[in-house]
Amino acid sequence: MVWDNISCHRGEPIRDLCRKYPRLRLERLPAYAPELNPDEGVWSQAKTRLANGRPDDLAQLRRKVSQSMVSIARSQVKLRACIRRSDLPPFLD
Repeated sequence: MVWDNISCHRGEPIRDLCRKYPRLRLERLPAYAPELNPDEGVWSQAKTRLANGRPDDLAQLRRKVSQSMVSIARSQVKLRACIRRSDLPPFLD
């Protein structure tokens, strides 16, 4: 599991998860290193899809953002592209 260093990732639920799955390997990213975070690629793809839209209201914006995220989440190609574009080592590809 690769994650950023946000404080909620250091809480008891994560420690419980690690105890439950001792083979789970955690790779913490350094603080303030967006170039290493594949999640930045997800946001980049989502923003590209949403860039020229103009939602009529907040509900439509939420729907469009959700659709964009689901589309990315369901695509191995799109998710792997996020990892490849990051500066992470190639063992994660």
